[in-house]
Amino acid sequence: MSNQSENKPNFLKSLWRVLRTPSVSYSLGSVLLVGFVSGIIFWGGFNTAMEMTNNEEFCISCHEMEDNVYAEYKDTIHYSNRTGVRATCPDCHVPKEWQHKVIRKIQASNELLHKALGSIDSREKFEAKRLKLAQNVWRAMKQTDSRECRNCHDLDSMDFGEQGRRAVKQHSEALENKSTCIDCHKGIAHELPDMHDVDPTSVIGN
Repeated sequence: MSNQSENKPNFLKSLWRVLRTPSVSYSLGSVLLVGFVSGIIFWGGFNTAMEMTNNEEFCISCHEMEDNVYAEYKDTIHYSNRTGVRATCPDCHVPKEWQHKVIRKIQASNELLHKALGSIDSREKFEAKRLKLAQNVWRAMKQTDSRECRNCHDLDSMDFGEQGRRAVKQHSEALENKSTCIDCHKGIAHELPDMHDVDPTSVIGN
């Protein structure tokens, strides 16, 4: 036992002597410098790519989005209103927090796959899948407590004195029942799919 204890300091001293050797110190410093610079370049490139794919122009660069949901969105209050505040595609569909944003970008790779496959490259194909696509978004918003909606809207911050009686009643009930935005506001930015014979509560995990 005592021999092991004595060997440890000797080993550390030997290692320190090797590291202090000019050639080793130079090599180690070079490796650390290259690693540091490479990390900065990778991080900068990664974040640049993230931001390049996180704007409305990119979102509507394919006609599937521009001709369908974007055209509908332009007729809503999120696009044009008395205050001039506009919520763009990423505001509603991409998280602001970095870790959640990365997860969402990874999930979006599936959307790129379907773009390549032509799954919704016509109005007819889009309408056939509209309900399923809407359900996916509603489910995600339900699971995150409408996180992206709350970037601009928050029940606790609402001035009920400035709202109509119906809105006050609905929002008060939402607070009491711990409801989330998407429970009531499914058609706020895009046309609702054909919900005939579909139980609305079944599509968002209520």
